[in-house]
Amino acid sequence: QVTLVESGGGLVQAGASLRLSCAASGRSFSSYAMGWFRQAPGKEREFVAVISWSGGDTYYADSVKGRFTVSRDNAKNTVYLQMNSLKPEDTAVYYCAADYLKWTLEVVTGYDYWGQGTQVTVSS
Repeated sequence: QVTLVESGGGLVQAGASLRLSCAASGRSFSSYAMGWFRQAPGKEREFVAVISWSGGDTYYADSVKGRFTVSRDNAKNTVYLQMNSLKPEDTAVYYCAADYLKWTLEVVTGYDYWGQGTQVTVSS
């Protein structure tokens, strides 16, 4: 069992940066690939980024590639999402998710545990 808690969301202007954190409790954090997803009002949850167990592999949605960076610190049981050059279309609730011993990438239903989400609002 893994519990995930996101933090770091907020209201920023276009072009600004934010860093989201996702703290995990439970054992074997390094056995989970960790993904970030987002969901805007009236839209389906969509994939943003994922990082492998060791942090050696990452994968991004085209919409955030070059602007967002996912990283993890297994000693702190934490995964991060650095978001730069934010745009109004990045406005959404951001969720982290844990994928046990798989490499599910962008498939929402493949993840085993989810956090409660943190709101990111980007004003124009």
